[in-house]
Amino acid sequence: MHRIADIINFLETLAPLHLQEEYDNCGLACGDSTATANGAIVALDLTAEVVDEAIENGFNLIIVHHPPIFKGLKKIDTNDPVTSMLLRCIQHEISVYAIHTNLDNVIWGVNGEIARRMGLKNLQVLSPKGGTHRQLTTYVPSAQAEEVKNAIFEAGAGAIGLYDECSFSSMGEGSFRALKGANPFIGTEGKRHLEQEQKLEFIFPVHLQTPVMQALKAAHPYETVAYNIIPLENQFHELGGGAIGSLPEAIAEKDVLSMLKTIFKTGAIRHSPLTGKPIKTIALCGGSGKSMIYNALAMKADLYFTGDLGYHDFFLPAGRMLLADIGHFESEQYTSDLLERVIKEKFPTFAVLKTGRYTNPVNYFL
Repeated sequence: MHRIADIINFLETLAPLHLQEEYDNCGLACGDSTATANGAIVALDLTAEVVDEAIENGFNLIIVHHPPIFKGLKKIDTNDPVTSMLLRCIQHEISVYAIHTNLDNVIWGVNGEIARRMGLKNLQVLSPKGGTHRQLTTYVPSAQAEEVKNAIFEAGAGAIGLYDECSFSSMGEGSFRALKGANPFIGTEGKRHLEQEQKLEFIFPVHLQTPVMQALKAAHPYETVAYNIIPLENQFHELGGGAIGSLPEAIAEKDVLSMLKTIFKTGAIRHSPLTGKPIKTIALCGGSGKSMIYNALAMKADLYFTGDLGYHDFFLPAGRMLLADIGHFESEQYTSDLLERVIKEKFPTFAVLKTGRYTNPVNYFL
């Protein structure tokens, strides 16, 4: 049996909460994470029908992409749809968990799933996110350096792109003097000691700072560990918004638009004037992605598609690329499939179902 916290911790390992945007409200919206999880419904949105579905299946966890509580609740009003749904969840002891912009900001997440269905290759983040990593420097006697390295690697430091166990070491001479009451690993109380040490440097994600520091202090032989941590402004191309990749072969604009209609099951696509050029490099962003139009232009995309574009946005490409709006729900609809798949892979005996309810609030008159 798994606790709800086990499911949440797994998801937050893949898409850490610190990657969510400042305006967002990811995480546990209501419920008891210590409770045993007896099944989960995965949906894009929390609706009354999705809550009914969880109750009908006897499941006590609903995982949604869009947070049900997005702005502060000022009162508990049963006439308010969000409050009413959450009260029903509480009454039926159902926990609700939201994984939103943190899932948008990892390359394997929402945008990676869209790109996979488009058959895009050489994928990278369209708008890399800064401030996601820090650098750790510490000083270790040469004889214990390998043991300390291994402990820090085990805690998750030293991973860069498709490489792990990344570090840098340099030799030097450290000095210290143990004062009265100290219990030095080496050296004598009251006398300056010189020791051949290795300076070790590692990069680690912000959310792993606590386990990395715990591993360092547990493995380091010194009574007092010397270290420093520096924030980094490096941009890592697997963390950030949107995605850009390429089709195996260039195809005509109308054929790409037809492909979008088929894959994303939309009856109509709003787009800027056709450029008359073939499409090979495609940029995309699930949900509302108007803020990345200029990123797509800077990366020389032939096409950028997203949802929620405004009238004036369609002027911005000025013939340099094709811009398309496929709809917010349409662009993110496969997020539920993605979450269902990764949870089943990690917890093969746990009951997780993609919702059978259609949650798109937008309807089309054709």
